[in-house]
Amino acid sequence: MLDADFFRRWMAATAVSVDREAERLTALDSPIGDADHGSNLRRGFTAVTATLEKEAPDTPGGVLTLAGRQLISTVGGASGPLYGTLLRRTGKALGDAAEVSGEEFASALRTGVQAVMTLGGAVPGDKTMIDALVPAVDALDDSFAAARAAAEQGALATTPLQARKGRASYLGERSIGHQDPGATSSALLIAALAEAGGE
Repeated sequence: MLDADFFRRWMAATAVSVDREAERLTALDSPIGDADHGSNLRRGFTAVTATLEKEAPDTPGGVLTLAGRQLISTVGGASGPLYGTLLRRTGKALGDAAEVSGEEFASALRTGVQAVMTLGGAVPGDKTMIDALVPAVDALDDSFAAARAAAEQGALATTPLQARKGRASYLGERSIGHQDPGATSSALLIAALAEAGGE
C-alpha cells in the first residue's frame, strides 16, 4: 500500500532529478521551444517540496492535489498547467484514502493523463509529454520499473516525430530530429516514482 509519505518522497525525488537535469531539459527546449523548460520546472518542483514540508497533507490525494496547485501557480508557460493538471486530477481521483493500492494509483494516474490530453488536445504520436506518460501508465500495472522503462522509451521515440501540438508544432518539419523536452521531463517524473518505490 502507498501512503502520503510515499507520495512526498516521489515529489522530493522528482525535484532532485529536475534540478540535476534542468540544463539538459532547457537544451532540448532551445531548438523547438522557449529554452525555459528546465528552469521553469526547477522553480516549480522546488516550490512543491517547500510547500509539502510546510503543510504535509496526510493523504496521498492531498499530497498530489497540493503539489499540482503549486505547479499551476509557480510555473510559467504550458508546463505549469499541464503538470499541475496531471497531479491535481490524479490526487482528486485518489480521494481521501489514507493509503492506496498500486492498482488504485495506476487508475488515478490514468485519469490524470487523460485530463492532460483533454487540456492540451494531444494524443500519442504528437511529440509531447503524452508520448512518455501513456506508455508509462500502461506499464504501471506491471511495476514502477516497467513504467520508468516505458516512459524513457516513449521520450526517446519522440525524436523522429514531427510535432503536432505545442510551440514545437510551429516549426513543422524542423521539429523532426529533436527529442521532446516535455516527454523527457515526464520520463524523469516516472523515474522518480520508481526511485520512491525502491525500484
